[in-house]
Amino acid sequence: MARFAGKTVIVTGSGRHRGLGQGILQRFADEGANCVVSDIGSPKEHMGSDHIGSTAEMEEVAQELIERGGQAMTAPCDVRDPDACQAMINAVVNHFGHLDIMINNAGIGYIMKPLLETSADEWRAVIDVNLSGAFHCTKAAAHHMADRGEGGRIINIASQAAKSGFPHMVPYCSSKHGMIGLTRSAAVELAQEKITVNAVCPNHVTTGLGEKQNAYFANYKGFADVEAYLEDMRARNPSGRTGLPSDIAAACAWLASDDAAYVTGEAMNVSGGEEMH
Repeated sequence: MARFAGKTVIVTGSGRHRGLGQGILQRFADEGANCVVSDIGSPKEHMGSDHIGSTAEMEEVAQELIERGGQAMTAPCDVRDPDACQAMINAVVNHFGHLDIMINNAGIGYIMKPLLETSADEWRAVIDVNLSGAFHCTKAAAHHMADRGEGGRIINIASQAAKSGFPHMVPYCSSKHGMIGLTRSAAVELAQEKITVNAVCPNHVTTGLGEKQNAYFANYKGFADVEAYLEDMRARNPSGRTGLPSDIAAACAWLASDDAAYVTGEAMNVSGGEEMH
């Protein structure tokens, strides 16, 4: 099925193998979309080489999408910089002609420590990427979509941490709660432009980032090993498992489709029943 044929989608934070962003783009490529792989490209403060998608890895992700039968390009972007976000939109429009779907997935989720040990720099690093980055990309994408006059879709990848608090994750939870406010307010303003704005709130998904969280919380909660921690997590979930990238990708595909044209301002739980508010 090629329901997104001729549509162009950007997913930020999508330049890593086994990442959530890659999984989302795979779904869109399989459904015919022009796919834009975007990541920061090179290490920065609080974002080491093991936490970001390098330029070379982004190219590999794009090539894999092409091999699946899709069209793809890379667009390195530091989402903390509004000018860089605008430049990314411009590059995509120059290459594919237009942008239809903006998915804000870039995030820092690996700074885990007690509130009283969290520095102001660490707080800013998380907020600047997770929340301010989503704002900058939303604004730049919405300008293009409104000027084009054919509407569009903006999807924010929030989290179960946008609905509930978790220990040792104060900056992350705060950024994701803020993302819901951004989603709802932008949805109200942009509806007149036929642009929908929604958030997807996954529970735990074991990507590369998820593995780091698993190791940290298995130790913090006193489990014998990571597998014991994961088994406890599965046992507490009504569906008996943790999330998969494909679960989140399916939600994004629906929100980006014509079937969801009248859905905006929502924060959709994709958690197997673990999160219900």
